[in-house]
Amino acid sequence: MESVLKREIILSRVVLKALAVVFFIISIALSAFVRIPLPFTPVPLTLQTFFVLLSAAFLGLRLGVFTQVSYIFLGVIGVPVFTGTGTGLIYITGVTSGYLFGFIAAAVFVASFIKYAKDKLPLIIAIFCLADFLVLGFGAAWLKLSLHLTWAQAFFIGFIPFLPGDILKAVLAAVLFLKLRPRLTFLPFYK
Repeated sequence: MESVLKREIILSRVVLKALAVVFFIISIALSAFVRIPLPFTPVPLTLQTFFVLLSAAFLGLRLGVFTQVSYIFLGVIGVPVFTGTGTGLIYITGVTSGYLFGFIAAAVFVASFIKYAKDKLPLIIAIFCLADFLVLGFGAAWLKLSLHLTWAQAFFIGFIPFLPGDILKAVLAAVLFLKLRPRLTFLPFYK
């Protein structure tokens, strides 16, 4: 009887983790449609980084990265999950693809360092902000290469305009993470 219970508990944890991954993939995809175009840059404001940060913090390194890679893969194979419903390999080489690959780097960063923050909100905010800066850095670097800009131009159209919103998203994600973490004991984040 005890072995059956242990097997069911393990199976239910696996199912819950799988559902959490699916939830975050859908959340990142839906948040791409919350988009505010800016007239001076080809990159719109979206809510995606909010869910990228939370997915890495809640799911850990393996599942957090898997979530980002799965999201990108879905877009590449034609599922309309990217901003502006773009899909395919053409989109993945477009001007905003640096940000997509920045999602993976941010997931690695958050998952690697969140355990050291414990319950300290300022540290969690700092980790989330630095991860957001990684996303912006990847995006600005790709803008430089794809549009043949100078580093200063890429920085001013691909990094600076997004700082206030991304800092706000990082703060809100950190507060939400601290509030929800004790209730989601089946996920692999630091306990």
